[in-house]
Amino acid sequence: MARPQNNRIVNNPPLFNEFKPVGVAGRDLSKIYLSIDEYEAIRLADNIGLSHLEASREMNVSRSTFSRLIETARQKIAEFIITGKMLTIEGGNIHFTNNIIKCFDCGYMFNIKIDEHFSECPQCKSKNLINIAGNYGHGRCCVEHKGRGNKRRNRNNNF
Repeated sequence: MARPQNNRIVNNPPLFNEFKPVGVAGRDLSKIYLSIDEYEAIRLADNIGLSHLEASREMNVSRSTFSRLIETARQKIAEFIITGKMLTIEGGNIHFTNNIIKCFDCGYMFNIKIDEHFSECPQCKSKNLINIAGNYGHGRCCVEHKGRGNKRRNRNNNF
């Protein structure tokens, strides 16, 4: 019997969660699912350029676990590109350290710590906001996890 997976640390939620070939209706495509921790592995290694050791520390996993994550993620992305399937990012045992808030009125996006509260857009003062981490079903669990002493350095995304 396999032991349960530990929650992996993800800096920010993905801004987009579905990708598909142009000109084909999504309902006609098979799906490939990329977990949020696989997404984070791609972001850290291939987008930011961290070594496997540095990235594993960011995610609070072993280097070998990170290597398995990145290999699986790369295989799924290759399948998506080559076969023309729909790629959907969802799921995984994760906790976010930061959140992204988007204003529906002016389109402004801003980063906040997962435990920060917000009520209006700093740009236009609108209250018509979307909580990106909340769209992935996260928020309170991540705040509670952060309170248990998870220590790691923070690496912010730029828009």
